Amino acid sequence: MNQKKMYFCTLFDSFYLARGLAMYESLEKNCENFHLYVVAFDNIAERVLKKLAKPFMTVISLSEFEDERLLSIKSSRSKGEYCWTATPSVIRYCLDRFHLEYCIYVDADLYFYSDPGILRQEIGEHSVAITSHNYTPIYDQSVTSGIYCVQFVYFRNNPEGRQVLEWWRESCLEWCYARVEPGRFGDQKYLDDWPERFSDVYVIQNEGAGAAPWNIQQYRLEFHNGTMSLRTKKQTWPLVFYHFHNVRFLSQTTISLGIYIFSQKVIEYIYLPYLYHLEKLLSLVKEIEEASYDDRIFPNKRNLFSLMLKFFSFFNVLRLPLFVFFNAILKRRNLEEIKGKTKDWRFIIRLLVATSKELKRKR
Repeated sequence: MNQKKMYFCTLFDSFYLARGLAMYESLEKNCENFHLYVVAFDNIAERVLKKLAKPFMTVISLSEFEDERLLSIKSSRSKGEYCWTATPSVIRYCLDRFHLEYCIYVDADLYFYSDPGILRQEIGEHSVAITSHNYTPIYDQSVTSGIYCVQFVYFRNNPEGRQVLEWWRESCLEWCYARVEPGRFGDQKYLDDWPERFSDVYVIQNEGAGAAPWNIQQYRLEFHNGTMSLRTKKQTWPLVFYHFHNVRFLSQTTISLGIYIFSQKVIEYIYLPYLYHLEKLLSLVKEIEEASYDDRIFPNKRNLFSLMLKFFSFFNVLRLPLFVFFNAILKRRNLEEIKGKTKDWRFIIRLLVATSKELKRKR
């Protein structure tokens, strides 16, 4: 099949280096014709990526990428906030520097399971395309974190696309912080009114694009001809990509998957293979950059996954009720509304305990 080339861009530093490489390799496996432009946000990431010399990757140094506007606000943002601020500028840089017809920004912690060309076909001639968080109700953070997710954002290099992109860039340069203010949170809340504010913004309908820890509970994971699918009562979607948000290496022996509840199948067929892939790439990076790579950030191999499962079951049982409660407070909901949203506190506790037991049985 002669697929039209797909153009992606992303940014990451050495902390996300293994995830960014895993994302690239998942594209290499599932996308017949693509190119990924990476802005390396520190020297280690740049050195490692250039030594690896991946055939479908262009590495852009921070000094090449940064312009006067970005440099002028850099000192006022934290490291994470600066990465958020830079996101629309990365897309803009790639469109201009490489004269692309379009470019798709992808988060470094995405992982592709099937051909993203299906999304390009769905987008068609639209100028901008975004994906919804599609929250499971108990994890709904639309009010604070936004309706849409900056994980897979498509911009065509035309007047309509550039209008949205320039507006987003200017907004992020003016304000982009890791705090909630009316209508603003990082670079993400700005997307909330794009379908109404601008004339040609399309919301991707394929729910296999944007599977994530905050929505995977809505689906039954199935397999068809070697491809993973997400099934609801109404429809089955091929899993295009999964967003491994909030996977954190807490120490050399502990991994956190965050506050979310997962089924046994999701743990076994989505998380464990991804963590094995990260472990392999972490070893590769250490071989290349052994002298300066920070071992404190990453876990060693000893009992890595059994310890992760032990920690995961305990961590979620303690924290999910608190998450639901404080998220509801942020939305200024009273206790009755909280109970209505979560159906029944006793039901949620039973669900948490059942999930913990299921994970223990898996071990």
